[in-house]
Amino acid sequence: MDQMNATPADAKLILKLYDLRREPVMRQARAFMASFMPKSADDVMKLAYAYGTAENAYFRQVVGYWEMAASLALHGAVHEGLFLDNAGEMFFTYAKFAPYLAELRSKLGSAEFLGKCEAFITRTPESQARLQAMIERQKKIAERMAQAGK
Repeated sequence: MDQMNATPADAKLILKLYDLRREPVMRQARAFMASFMPKSADDVMKLAYAYGTAENAYFRQVVGYWEMAASLALHGAVHEGLFLDNAGEMFFTYAKFAPYLAELRSKLGSAEFLGKCEAFITRTPESQARLQAMIERQKKIAERMAQAGK
């Protein structure tokens, strides 16, 4: 991440990405994904193959959004540092799948599943540390949800 300073165009794109997250159906998708706590690759596979359901659409919408956004940063369309500052939810989403990623890619027959997010997140030691912290956070959230009976 050795880009020069972010430009006003970078800021405009970050704000557009934020605005897209506020779209009503995307809000519903994000709310679903926030509460989705897979305990295995099979939990994810059930969701991935639940064609025609709102939950499947939400899954695809959120994963597709973060893959697109990460791709923009990876290809230099937006300042990587500025994107990183504003991509906490990408880490939150990716952390749900990270423990099962190899198995999911195999079962889905998709070696590129979450590949753009992974490429961005694994680029720097700081991002990798942020991911590990988010994985630990996810575990605590799942424990609290289980205790609450959700």
